[in-house]
Amino acid sequence: MISFDHTKTDKKPLLVILGPTASGKTKLAVNLSSAINGEIISADSRQVFEGMDIGTGKDLDEYIIDGRKISYHLIDIKSAGDSYNVNEFKEDFYEAFEEITERQVLPVLCGGSGMYIHSILQDHEYTAIPPNATLRATLEVLEVPELRDILSRYAHEFTAHADLSSRKRLIRAIEVSDYLTGHTLIKVERPALNSCVIGLASAINLRRERIISRLDLRLRQGLIEEVEALIKRGVSKEKLIFYGLEYKFVVSYLSGEMDYGTLQERLAVAICQFAKRQMTFFRKMEKDGVKINWINSDRTDDLMDQALSLYDKNLKRIR
Repeated sequence: MISFDHTKTDKKPLLVILGPTASGKTKLAVNLSSAINGEIISADSRQVFEGMDIGTGKDLDEYIIDGRKISYHLIDIKSAGDSYNVNEFKEDFYEAFEEITERQVLPVLCGGSGMYIHSILQDHEYTAIPPNATLRATLEVLEVPELRDILSRYAHEFTAHADLSSRKRLIRAIEVSDYLTGHTLIKVERPALNSCVIGLASAINLRRERIISRLDLRLRQGLIEEVEALIKRGVSKEKLIFYGLEYKFVVSYLSGEMDYGTLQERLAVAICQFAKRQMTFFRKMEKDGVKINWINSDRTDDLMDQALSLYDKNLKRIR
């Protein structure tokens, strides 16, 4: 078994596996963890919820390799119907990270929630800034060009890492910048990280095929029944709609707003669009200075070898 002594360096090692939905992140992370004595920390904003298994693609059977279970963290830690945000994730991540490294095991952060991963790699504390209802009411009536113009008036140090990919995030960026103009955040001391980030890329047409195939499987596995069970447990339809994608569309189906064929078609399109947004965010991370080592997930024959090579080059020497 491989162990490491992080006293050799002031920075603690972290392996990151990211990629869009249906790229094979979990399978690769599990196989790598088995080979290098790692434990997985999930970076998925919905897998934290109990009872939301099929729709979020937990695929917990994938965590078993040759009869041995690979340990995972931040899955099933909240009740369905609860809320969870990036600030809570950061606290939970560092708690799991410290516990794993104390046992001289390598933390492997794996997921597709780019904002969660970015918050760790860039260590942003802006997520703790409270919402400003008055300011938001003023901004909600404005168009995107007007919002961009307002944001440009704030100091670059506040806006440099802003996500401008949607109107909602533009408003949040202005809210954060406005708060920082009059307040000073107290920096929370976090462990210094020596991270190796591996990204899984795929041809768009092949990714689309995998998304459609996986959606068909999940529907056959009981996705609709899972949503029905959540509703019976008292999880509101509004909350399920908020969770998005599979839960949002199945609620619409159960409410009679679309038939089964339409559900399949529209949900597949929505998931493909979501995957595209994920890739856009990962590219933004690169512009912000995060080095992502991209490998082609379509080439499954040497995927593990490529990942191990990156691990050997970037992290093995400090373990």
